[in-house]
Amino acid sequence: MPLTGHSLRAPAAGLRLFLRSASVIGLAALLGGCDMVVMNPAGDVALQQRNLVVIATVLMLMIVIPVIALVCLFAWRYRASNEAARYEPDWDHSAQLELVIWSAPLLIVICLGAVTWTGTHLLDPYRPIGRLAAGRPVPADAKPLEVQVVSLDWKWLFIYPEYGIATVNELAAPVDRPIRFRLTSSSVMNAFYVPTLAGMIYTMPSMETKLNAVINHPGDYAGFSSNYSGAGFSGMRFRFHGMDQAGFDAWVARNRASGATLSRATYLALEKPTEKVPVMRFASVAPGLFDAVVNQCVRPGTTCMADMMHRSGGHPAAMEHMPGMGTPQGRRPEEPLTTAGAGGPAPATPADVDHRSDAAPAPRHPAH
Repeated sequence: MPLTGHSLRAPAAGLRLFLRSASVIGLAALLGGCDMVVMNPAGDVALQQRNLVVIATVLMLMIVIPVIALVCLFAWRYRASNEAARYEPDWDHSAQLELVIWSAPLLIVICLGAVTWTGTHLLDPYRPIGRLAAGRPVPADAKPLEVQVVSLDWKWLFIYPEYGIATVNELAAPVDRPIRFRLTSSSVMNAFYVPTLAGMIYTMPSMETKLNAVINHPGDYAGFSSNYSGAGFSGMRFRFHGMDQAGFDAWVARNRASGATLSRATYLALEKPTEKVPVMRFASVAPGLFDAVVNQCVRPGTTCMADMMHRSGGHPAAMEHMPGMGTPQGRRPEEPLTTAGAGGPAPATPADVDHRSDAAPAPRHPAH
């Protein structure tokens, strides 16, 4: 039986229909396992960020949808077979049409600018949160939970100075208590990100960045680094536990029961690159460890960056408030200079400073 054009087209059409259906089913199966975590926040800061995304998307769709609809309408109305369509080759201007074309996008841009500007200031990660949730201001006597975060290769170190404990690749906080993160990095730039809690914030060596947030619902949430940092980047993940106060107290007690101490020597061993590190718990932490990490002087005998900046005439207080910058060297001007030692940073006397200055004079350039 000879093959005709119709007999060839029928199997081809069936094959295309089958492939299209298979693609749709496969895509649905893939998306079925997705968790739109950004759109399902568990903290008030992340909720406000979600709302900002939704508002911006809706405002832009108010332009995009009518434009797409008009393109389809014009293509159908002025098709070649529609002889009833009006043909006006000499028409080139309409004040009413120009008003619509320019005023609608202008109003959208103004609204987007206002929403973005207010959201940028209200959701500044350095700004302490003003509310626990909508209609629930932060109590006047509320004490934020301070968590010191260090991004290592390739793991996360969390220090709780209020409780004197530390963990690796596990973070916890009580529900409805403000959290104040102080973040730095041991070597390369990373980005701390818990999508259900707040936006991401970069961690950089020799600098301190800040993030303020709150968790409103108990749960087990994912955290990770959102900035590529080398071979072990894909395994640089941790779990964030939102707990009630009783659960958080039990979690603290569990860490204290570990008996391990995060000394400076332990930190230097932990700092070495390792991948897919399991959760580690420390019952005590060496005093001033986080400040020493920021100042790059954990190793005994290393001069702290704060001392180096002081001798070179730097002004940390001025750089602290530069937009987009962290706190250089993690020391305020009123704090004493420190020198590295086995027991942690110790105040340096004026004689020590003078001695160091005399021992390392500034190099002179030969006269030309």
